[in-house]
Amino acid sequence: MASLRDGSLVLRLGTAQTLAWASTYYLPALLAAPMARGLGVPVSHVWGAVTAAMLLAAALGPWAGRAIDRWGGRPMLAGSSLLAALGLTVLSQAQGTAGLVLGWLLLGIVMGSGLYEAAFAALVRLKGHDARASITGITLLAGFASTVGWPLSGWMETAWGWRGACLGWAGLHLVLGLPLNACLPRAAPLPAPAGAAAPPSPDSPAPEAAPHRWTAGVLAYVFAATWFVSTAMAAHLPTLLMAGGATLAGAVAIGALVGPAQVAGRLLEFGLLRRLHPVFAARAAALGHPLGVVCWMLLGPVAGPLFALLHGAGNGIMTIAKGTLPLVYFGPMGYGRRQGLIMLPSRLAQAFAPLVFGACLERWGEGALWISGALGLSAFACLAWLRATRSR
Repeated sequence: MASLRDGSLVLRLGTAQTLAWASTYYLPALLAAPMARGLGVPVSHVWGAVTAAMLLAAALGPWAGRAIDRWGGRPMLAGSSLLAALGLTVLSQAQGTAGLVLGWLLLGIVMGSGLYEAAFAALVRLKGHDARASITGITLLAGFASTVGWPLSGWMETAWGWRGACLGWAGLHLVLGLPLNACLPRAAPLPAPAGAAAPPSPDSPAPEAAPHRWTAGVLAYVFAATWFVSTAMAAHLPTLLMAGGATLAGAVAIGALVGPAQVAGRLLEFGLLRRLHPVFAARAAALGHPLGVVCWMLLGPVAGPLFALLHGAGNGIMTIAKGTLPLVYFGPMGYGRRQGLIMLPSRLAQAFAPLVFGACLERWGEGALWISGALGLSAFACLAWLRATRSR
């Protein structure tokens, strides 16, 4: 019976996360240019608004984590669904830069309080140390966010225009996302603080050695570097592929491979790597994008599908590591707040990734991939060091 409840929880939360990612993080890749044309503003204004939204999300992350630690994830995630519907509606009615920025700032609050970090914290609040399998489960489902989101955004934009696409996503939040998040289990009340620590029960796991004092900083850098790359590819992969000679339809088709590759990587983590310490899976994940870059540079744009598969698999496994590594090293107590602080540099990297990588793409074309590949290798080196320091 417990496994059935766990499966239902994963299905509900994973579906809601797929919708949340598709309608926020992955939205501008296909709608930024139509928005700019429709409003008569440079496309840089749209990306500037997206950057502001991501900066706001970074600032809200620790607060959202503390709130989930205290009250559980259901109020935060259900509220994020309502706010997503409002933000997308405001965006659909924008008549200039002011409306554009307001809509994206509302979506920035959603990204800071309703995406993976909030979902991971909600699971840890419900399940403690046993949350790893559920974290993997929701990332398996939400790994299809780009596969579902990009084609659906493109279809709605073609059929209804970009304003209609925003309204379509808003409606999905009300009829699908809100009910799914609102029916999550209520978190148990936090235990009252005691004057002295309670003695461990016989069933309690043996405490692990305290992590190295630099562990949190190293994790923060690794997640920031890999999330910069992930966000840059989410924003610019179709453009990168078209710069290499692909058609728009071909670029979207190749980009859609990222989602299934993420799911395949997460299945690998769930099946083969789950018996190992999560740092081993994270090291393999950090190498995915650099290997894809090497294939691209050796074979040219014809290697686009292979690049998308390697990048997606690495990104998929790393997404799980962002939830499991802080849990393994620091435990479930205060997880939400700590996760918010560790992910703060990642949010900042995410905010500037579209602008910075876009500028690199304009200046160096495909050569910009050397920068993203180097970031992936630096993350791998840090994870190798982290494992060595912990083993001592």
